[in-house]
Amino acid sequence: MKSEKKIKVYGFKESLPVEIEVVSLSKLYAQHRSIIIAPHRTRFYHIIWFQKREVTHVVDFKPVKIKADSLLFVGADRVQAFDPVGVGDGKAIIFTESFFFASKADLFFLKSTPLFDHLLDGTALRLRSPSCAPIISTFEAIERELQNPIDSRQQAILKNLLHNLLLLAEREIRNQGLPDAKKGPDLDYTLLFRDVLDKQFREVKSVSRYARQIHVSEKRLNQATSQILGRTPKQLIDDRVMLEAKRLLVHSERAIKDIAFDLGFSEPTNFIKYFRKHSKLTPTEFREKYL
Repeated sequence: MKSEKKIKVYGFKESLPVEIEVVSLSKLYAQHRSIIIAPHRTRFYHIIWFQKREVTHVVDFKPVKIKADSLLFVGADRVQAFDPVGVGDGKAIIFTESFFFASKADLFFLKSTPLFDHLLDGTALRLRSPSCAPIISTFEAIERELQNPIDSRQQAILKNLLHNLLLLAEREIRNQGLPDAKKGPDLDYTLLFRDVLDKQFREVKSVSRYARQIHVSEKRLNQATSQILGRTPKQLIDDRVMLEAKRLLVHSERAIKDIAFDLGFSEPTNFIKYFRKHSKLTPTEFREKYL
């Protein structure tokens, strides 16, 4: 029997005084190429600036074609892989949720911003427009501040610069055609649902059970997610289950029946039918296609 290949998970460096860092992509390739070109998860967020070369970055089975001088936003715990050919010059800001989280409003912003939403994968922000100059200058200001001697003000300064960078990027991406998620009950219900869904998708497949947990009717929840994401709660449940199924099929050698049970299916045949319904392929065919 083959041994299971687990997706490697990496945390933030424990030796740094603050949980934010700017890293050189060329140095990252020189020191950790075998790690970053393989599928892996990190417990922190990425804002990756690909500066000189068109590349393909894979995020949860989506090859994202990125042109030179673009920013890509990758949320924590996503499965990603860098281009094995290399990326040329570039930099990445990496940071943890705990670094950004100074208040409930901060956490709400990080969870609600479309920049790190997995439903919007493939959105890379081109920095060629003159209106992107503030984004570039804020990115560089973060890098300069990290080179300053540590003092009692540094963490607050870095956090504010990062928040500004994300706000500026949000504005620019929306200027380039991304729909805006208006604050209000629809967004609140959608975020509550998505939070519970991420924790319980293996066990709970029923919209009504999720609706009861967040104290809203099925009809109201459907209105909220349809308005914010253009997807029904049932579609979002299926999306989350399928995403995890694909991760396990491609990034492990576990048997199909074991994956089926792990995802809450009582019989492997039920999982195979479900997977084929949503992908037009059987789990085995999907695994062979991507391997």
